[in-house]
Amino acid sequence: MAHSGTEQKTGYLNGDFALFHLKDMKNTQFEYHYHDFNKIIVFISGSVTYLIEGRAYRLKPWDILFVNNNELHRPIIDPSVTYERIVIWVNPDFLEKHGGECDFFTCFKLAGKRENNLLRPGSALLKDFGPILAGLENACKSTGFGATILKNSIFFQFLIVITRELLGISSGSGINDIISDGQIREILDYINLNLNSDLSVDTLAARFYMSRYHLMHKFREQTGFPVHSYIVQKRLIKADALVRAGVTAAQACEQSGFSDYSSFVRAYKKMFGTSPKNRTGRLAK
Repeated sequence: MAHSGTEQKTGYLNGDFALFHLKDMKNTQFEYHYHDFNKIIVFISGSVTYLIEGRAYRLKPWDILFVNNNELHRPIIDPSVTYERIVIWVNPDFLEKHGGECDFFTCFKLAGKRENNLLRPGSALLKDFGPILAGLENACKSTGFGATILKNSIFFQFLIVITRELLGISSGSGINDIISDGQIREILDYINLNLNSDLSVDTLAARFYMSRYHLMHKFREQTGFPVHSYIVQKRLIKADALVRAGVTAAQACEQSGFSDYSSFVRAYKKMFGTSPKNRTGRLAK
């Protein structure tokens, strides 16, 4: 798993959610990237392995992937086979605003809790799920009376149905098409929960009882990233979120784990194309 070292935020979301039905046979090599929004991918056909934060998912028709905002991911696509999928971008603010008695982030939270981003629907779900998805796609194209209310109501019905399915699945769901190393997953989880702590290779190696060399080799093999590069990327993503939430550049630097402000600003400019002081407001990309 190779990467360029310049992971990018991709896609712009200028509303509550957006649905795309895509079908192509492009010979495109995607780099690791991330979004400010949450993403749901309904895989219909093709030959695709999806890489998300150290896990590889070999997809089967009607698999559903949940990609949390700021998770680094990329698909590996066989261009000789038609790749068809429905992709839904979801603004986290939209889910939070309409939560009420339902936490509409649950499907994304459960994906993380179950330690995989994949839902493989059973026959009962597929029976309900197909018509709802088709209705949602049609509603997203509608401009008639009550169009926004209609598409929002079907979208929340869609979320409820798939979340109920997830709630009924135990963590040992028996899916054999997920490739993941348990030890590296523990390290990734630790890193993401402790970005403002000491995360040097020596510290991580000692904490997880591994040699320095073994940690670096295994981490890159499983994630596509050198340890240090991954940590810097995640710290910058966290810092950017803090800056756009109104935190000062100096506070964002400290809270995201950078020890040197000038180095932080240089890395920030390289990744985002501007200084943290010039970055304002939520960019739903």
